[in-house]
Amino acid sequence: MRNVERYPVEGPNALWQLYSTVSRIKAVRNFIAIQISRYCPSLPMKRWIYRRLLGMKVGEHTAFALMVMVDVFFPERITVGRNTIIGYNTTILTHEYLIKEYRLGDVRIGDDVMIGANSTILPGVTIGDRAVVAAGTLVHKDVPEGAFVGGNPMRVIERRGEG
Repeated sequence: MRNVERYPVEGPNALWQLYSTVSRIKAVRNFIAIQISRYCPSLPMKRWIYRRLLGMKVGEHTAFALMVMVDVFFPERITVGRNTIIGYNTTILTHEYLIKEYRLGDVRIGDDVMIGANSTILPGVTIGDRAVVAAGTLVHKDVPEGAFVGGNPMRVIERRGEG
């Protein structure tokens, strides 16, 4: 389904143990950088913040719309190809803190992808080149190259040819 690493925890739920998995300094630094980028009107400045301050891999001409929320704790696990659009208020997660475990997974978004507004991308998901994700979609599994997907649960609406 999704490509995630699982880490069991003892004691209270995994979120209570957050700072044994990520430093407070990193979390605060990332939070500030992400909040600045969420409201920043300059696409080149956003890409600079994501690349230089957060360690994300972001391709040329990729655009992050207003209010996009990338993972605060592990943004370096996000890769976005070139000429891709991430729509308004989209959330990209690379972690899940659960009751008895936490999970980490890389998110890979290909080239020439369109992610619609208010979508959520879960950890461990790959979105293929030229895919289109409809607004409001919960991306809980891989999206094939060239596919048009949407809904909650997400389903393939249309597959387009290669090229």
